[in-house]
Amino acid sequence: MVYSQNLPWRLALRNVTRPSLRYSSITPNRLYSTTRQRQITATATSSLRPSLCSATTSGASRFSTSPARRKESSKDPKDIIAEETTEENADSKADKSSEESAEEVAESKTKSSEPPQSGNASSAGATDGRGSSAASGGSGDSGNSDGGKKGRKAAVEKALQKPTIPEVYPQLMAIPIAKRPLFPGFYKAVTVRDPHVVAAIQDMIKRGQPYVGVFMFKDENAEGDTIENKDDVYDTGVFAQMTSAFPVHGDDGALTAVLYPHRRIKMSSLTPPENRVVEAKKDAAPSDAPAVPDAIPAKPTKEEAVQEKKGDVVASFEEGSVSQKNGDSPSPYEPTSFLRKYNVSLANVENLAEEPHDPKSPVVRAITNEIVNVFKEVANLNSLFRDQISTFSMSQSAGNVMQEPAKLADFAAAVSAGEISELQDVLETLNVEERLQKALVVLKKELMNAQLQSKISKDVESKIQKRQREYWLMEQMKGIRRELGIESDGKDKLVEKFKEKASKLAMPDAVLKVFDEEINKLAHLEPAASEFNVTRNYLDWLTQIPWGQRSAENFGIKNAMTVLDEDHHGLKDVKDRILEFIAVGKLRGTVEGKILCFVGPPGVGKTSIGKSIARALNRQYYRFSVGGLTDVAEIKGHRRTYVGALPGRIIQALKKCQTENPLILIDEIDKVGRGHQGDPASALLELLDPEQNNSFLDHYLDVPVDLSKVLFVCTANMTDTIPRPLLDRMELIELSGYVADEKMAIAERYLGPAAKELAGLKDVDVNLSQEAIEELIKSYCRESGVRNLKKQIEKVYRKSALKIVQDLGESVFPEEEALTDEGKAALEESKKDESDVKETPENIENETTPVPRVSLNVPDTVHVTIDRENLKDYVGPPVFTSDRLYDSTPAGVAMGLAWTQMGGAALYVESILESALTSSSSPSLTKTGNLRAVMKESTSIAYSFAKSVMAKNFPENHFFDKAKLHLHCPEGAVPKDGPSAGITMATSLLSLALNKPLDPTIAMTGELTVTGKVLRIGGLREKTVAARRAGSKMVIFPHDNISDWLELPENIKEGIEGRPAKWYSDVFDLVFPDLDRDQANNEWKAQLAKKKDKDDESGKDDD
Repeated sequence: MVYSQNLPWRLALRNVTRPSLRYSSITPNRLYSTTRQRQITATATSSLRPSLCSATTSGASRFSTSPARRKESSKDPKDIIAEETTEENADSKADKSSEESAEEVAESKTKSSEPPQSGNASSAGATDGRGSSAASGGSGDSGNSDGGKKGRKAAVEKALQKPTIPEVYPQLMAIPIAKRPLFPGFYKAVTVRDPHVVAAIQDMIKRGQPYVGVFMFKDENAEGDTIENKDDVYDTGVFAQMTSAFPVHGDDGALTAVLYPHRRIKMSSLTPPENRVVEAKKDAAPSDAPAVPDAIPAKPTKEEAVQEKKGDVVASFEEGSVSQKNGDSPSPYEPTSFLRKYNVSLANVENLAEEPHDPKSPVVRAITNEIVNVFKEVANLNSLFRDQISTFSMSQSAGNVMQEPAKLADFAAAVSAGEISELQDVLETLNVEERLQKALVVLKKELMNAQLQSKISKDVESKIQKRQREYWLMEQMKGIRRELGIESDGKDKLVEKFKEKASKLAMPDAVLKVFDEEINKLAHLEPAASEFNVTRNYLDWLTQIPWGQRSAENFGIKNAMTVLDEDHHGLKDVKDRILEFIAVGKLRGTVEGKILCFVGPPGVGKTSIGKSIARALNRQYYRFSVGGLTDVAEIKGHRRTYVGALPGRIIQALKKCQTENPLILIDEIDKVGRGHQGDPASALLELLDPEQNNSFLDHYLDVPVDLSKVLFVCTANMTDTIPRPLLDRMELIELSGYVADEKMAIAERYLGPAAKELAGLKDVDVNLSQEAIEELIKSYCRESGVRNLKKQIEKVYRKSALKIVQDLGESVFPEEEALTDEGKAALEESKKDESDVKETPENIENETTPVPRVSLNVPDTVHVTIDRENLKDYVGPPVFTSDRLYDSTPAGVAMGLAWTQMGGAALYVESILESALTSSSSPSLTKTGNLRAVMKESTSIAYSFAKSVMAKNFPENHFFDKAKLHLHCPEGAVPKDGPSAGITMATSLLSLALNKPLDPTIAMTGELTVTGKVLRIGGLREKTVAARRAGSKMVIFPHDNISDWLELPENIKEGIEGRPAKWYSDVFDLVFPDLDRDQANNEWKAQLAKKKDKDDESGKDDD
């Protein structure tokens, strides 16, 4: 790919002209020096000119540049030395003369007119394919054969003449460019990276034929240094001379060439690089073809050089140095034949001549004047244009611009950043008047861009000046106010505000030291600095924490009991713990922070009890949930280095409550998560430790904060997921589920009135009877909490409201009376809005109002009563149709008790015999019911223990020796695990083995060992409540849980007999009180014996 850029022409030309002159005139040891170049005779000129025209159609021609020697009398060696000395002196003089006239040569080179030609020089320039022989050291000797000083002086004079550019050059190496075309008379640098093209350029410069054809790609994104297809480029280009070439720094193999376009040309045909290689291979194929001599022959030896200096040397473009066969005609001369060995593009071109025009034409003059005027306007707006125009003006003589309108049009297009098609159109236009008009259009667009750029620059500059002016005026105004004492600086005022707030707080010494350091830092920071806002926010948080500020606590026992009873029914153990806390505070005058943890099923009032405690103690209340929390920064805050950093939730709680002793409720502490941002449960260890939280360190504040006076209350549904170290720091208070009478009281005192008011029936005679509430509790809401009961009561009142409105109709409740005036106006605006409801309308403020409606009063004549009979019309059919799963249990079914997150539940264990007993059957046990690992082990232990009991107490009963059993726990979709179903499973298996049904009102819980020991269990309160809901009259529990049974409220134990058991023998006596041991011992003997007799008879028949 060729990359190009405009260069300052005079400086580039000056730098190029001097080395070329020096290269051509002061190199005496070159093979083709000025004194040794051959000149083409007149006959050779006349014979070679037609061959140039036919070079485009002929094949690869061969020519020789080997020196043709003429015989002459030998000279003395002294004359040879004198002759060389004379040559060196002449070269040095020519060098000095060329340096003095470099400026003149540079100015003359920018013009495209040809210099006057005379004698052999013009003929050589026109016939020699290289064309720039003058630039490479002149045209050789003037045809004299004496070789004296007269010939040397003529050579030096010819070296100082303007380089001769060939008028006809039919075949060129084609180089493509992109982005913008080249225009005659204006330098451009291009970069070539193709190694073949680079080698060809270097060879052309060495040969003195630095001429190329430059054509522009039609696709501005095209790349490449060769032209693969003629249609890829525009056929109109320029004939350019490479004035210099140099390697690219940092890009090995690349070459930058400075091109000077001379005239327009048009491509007639193209030989792509691939065809070039094929033709070269075809030419080299015949073995009998004569060898082609090197384009640049090897340096002659000393003897050959001496012989060469004898006599005149004339350039020979004849048959060559090799002898030709008789009858062979000489090949035509092709100046670019040496390029055939390179993989480059060759183009056959023809010159494009401008159409004649009338310089005095008024149209041409008018357009020329307009272009000059536009140049002046653009120069005033764009400094780059100003420099380019001044350079162009200096290269033209006075008044020459008006005389050469074609060159002016080219200059206008060359310096404009127009469209590629427009610039190429200017290049292709040969009519001067049309070219001027097209160039004017391009230049006008450049003027519009310059004006727009100037306008944008002025607008931006004016805005900046305005802001700068406002800034300086504000600074001056601040200075004047400070001098007059009217108002202090904003920063000083901020520092004074922080100091005033800190003076009202009892900051500890460590905190006060940090505060002073931050205040000093703030005073020395500029308000525009980024650290200023960070420090200001930090001081704001530091001064908003209530250091040493506490609320006056109420330690009245009666007040606390009144508040707690108003908000909650029951929860005696919780209320007793709060009263103990208040009594200690009353005696000491203060209380240290405690960490309480309420554990219980959902809906039993764990969260609401925390708010009641805060109201009873007259403490500020703050609640936040840690369920699913995975970021430690929520507890301990972010580092101040982060953007948007904030303290943790505990510091935020102190800021909101403005006291050092609030009640902070941490909800769902059993559901704390863990992620890549840390483990919040571990961060809570410091927070909830009474021995450590007196110096809690938040990451943002980075100063110790005393949290020992904060009362922390946590809630959880279960303790299994709470880490043991964290659980050890808290005082656990278990809240069991509510029994039926407690739910009844809660519904009448709290849930009913709240749901009635929420349904808009506060003063309406709508009565929910006690029978209906009992039916709701018994048949619809058997869970431990009262949340579902609250939903069902709200549903009853909603249905009642709907029934009232439907029965009375719209006449009693007109919509017009319910709307306020503002609401009516908003409703009218909403009707006008036809936009989709998913889209927010533009005039939404007209469709909204703070109070659009008012409540309507229900007539006093309305009376609604909901009792047991019509309850189904409001809440649907009952969910639970019986108290127990089995009204009368068959053999093998026992009712156990289980603890769940929702409270207690009755868990039945069922055992059946899969197939009839036979003497040949093998025993097995299948376990189903979504049992987890612990319960599976309990099943295996119970099975083994049951077999040991039968073997020990009923040795004649071989039930387990032959029975295929299946043990199942209903509700298989619910996972079951825990160590409290051992005695229930053993009882179920023994009931099946003894074929003895159990009493359906007996429920049991307890873990069993293989020796029959009954172990302690947990959750006895919840299990007892579940047994009461299931209609049990006896609960069997481990003897180690007697203390838990005695602590149960009497309303829970009412109607239930608690029977402790140390060993399973105690359980066996309770569940099988009237067991006939002889019958049990012989229970399955008949079935097993009958089957055995049949087997014996069949055996005899076989005999």
